[in-house]
Amino acid sequence: MLPKFSPVFQIFESQHQQAKELFLSLGKQIKSKKAIELATKLDFLEVYSDLLNKIHFEVKGLNFDLFSQFKSLQKSLHKIHHFKLVEKSLDERELTQNITYGSYRKHLDEYKKDLYTQAFDLIVGSPLKNWDDLFEKAKQYSQAIKPLSINTAINQIIEEELDYFAMDSKGPMDTKLLKDTFIGLRILVMLENMRVHLGFNPIFVPKVHLEIEELKNNLKPWYVNHLNYQSLTYFASDKDDLSKKYMDWLKDLKAEKKVLSALSEKRAQKLFEKILG
Repeated sequence: MLPKFSPVFQIFESQHQQAKELFLSLGKQIKSKKAIELATKLDFLEVYSDLLNKIHFEVKGLNFDLFSQFKSLQKSLHKIHHFKLVEKSLDERELTQNITYGSYRKHLDEYKKDLYTQAFDLIVGSPLKNWDDLFEKAKQYSQAIKPLSINTAINQIIEEELDYFAMDSKGPMDTKLLKDTFIGLRILVMLENMRVHLGFNPIFVPKVHLEIEELKNNLKPWYVNHLNYQSLTYFASDKDDLSKKYMDWLKDLKAEKKVLSALSEKRAQKLFEKILG
């Protein structure tokens, strides 16, 4: 008799196959779009590993055993995504202000080369066997799992994320807390989609889901601002004589960050009241 697999394993299998194809493609040449797509796939595979770890709680560190070989690559690919957001902001700034930022662009170009080389080296230096091992282990631990067990595990992870939100809501939200909120919301959405795929009702009503999506979208400009300010500050840190155009941009970014942070915190607190209340 063939073993039975959880319906949610079908999602894993599809995501794993797509991720592996992207990985093989990037092993020929690093392309930004595919790197960002692979980062998103790896995020899902990590969440699935956490899910199996909750279900098979008797197997200590199962999520680490499943996903640890991909952490460095995941981090490297997210850096490429961050770089593309910063590069896009530079293009927009030059267009709207009709000013060129030549030395900063040169700095970003050099950073890009190092970033893409690092990602490429990680890919070509990573055995294809890692992907096969991940699939076989996930397949092994996805056998004969009852939907109720998966639902319980999903609820546990969601409860953990909500606990983090509860702690975040007790005081002012700094950069780290807003970033953690952005990441946590993405995890909530992935897990809720799994619940629906299994035929369970979502935990949150449609109106709250809409507000979660709205907060995620509202946090995106804040996150882009954060990345821009971080990148430009690093560039300016070793300049003895920074020109006025860079000081003006830093000033604009700082003012924008203050507004976006206050707005994001207000919207996050409002959402926390609903989903925690």
